[in-house]
Amino acid sequence: MDQKFSSLPDVQSLVDGRNIPIDRVGVRGLTVPLTVASVKGPQPTVAEVSMYVGLPADKRGTHMSRFVSLIADDPEPLSSGMMRSLLERMLELLGAEEGYIDIRCPFFVTKTSPVSGLKSLMNYKVRFTAERRRGVTRILQEITAPVTSLCPCSREISDYGAHNQRSRITIAVELDGELSLEEQIRIAETSASCELWSRLKRNDEKYVTEYAYDHPKFVEDIVRDTAKQLNAEPRVLAYHTEAENFESIHNHSAYAQIERDKRLG
Repeated sequence: MDQKFSSLPDVQSLVDGRNIPIDRVGVRGLTVPLTVASVKGPQPTVAEVSMYVGLPADKRGTHMSRFVSLIADDPEPLSSGMMRSLLERMLELLGAEEGYIDIRCPFFVTKTSPVSGLKSLMNYKVRFTAERRRGVTRILQEITAPVTSLCPCSREISDYGAHNQRSRITIAVELDGELSLEEQIRIAETSASCELWSRLKRNDEKYVTEYAYDHPKFVEDIVRDTAKQLNAEPRVLAYHTEAENFESIHNHSAYAQIERDKRLG
């Protein structure tokens, strides 16, 4: 190391006399290029990263630059396994016992429209979190998928038509084994009145409209159908799922959520 740098004081390593531990300290809103694991191989993306560690009461500060070097030097595609490895290396490098990592990015799936067969990219939101707290490590893999919902009540009481809306389904899972993001997205999409596509011809629009009409669902139906699939999936240990309908006849949303840890029976 250069002598002029080795002689500089390390202020953050000084002892702090206030004797107050910090639950989380680190970097937030770091934007970096990454790849994310998909069934077709690593997919390039741009992610927003937050990384924190717990700081003991007697330490003045943490080493902020080490967080940046950790994520910048990691060539492994983003996945639940990568998050576990990254968390372990972060705790070791920062000399910490507890820590938290949050990585969010867009994810794209090539979809084929239902009748015309046109191909287009559909974008989804993906989030991975990793936490070590009180000696317990928890990794969550989360997707958010836009879908269509159609109101069963509106269909039942109306002489013609039924109100529908764009909806959003979020599924976060703790896994025993690998579950691809594409599989997780399909669980969401098949729980809705109808899935979405980025590109549709008129015959596709007819299909989507009629399919949704034939599969009306309240927000309660959507979240229960999502939970039913997650309950039947052996790779899922625990989950949190929520559905939000952006109502077309109200100036508010309808919302429901279910959270379960299948290990508890």
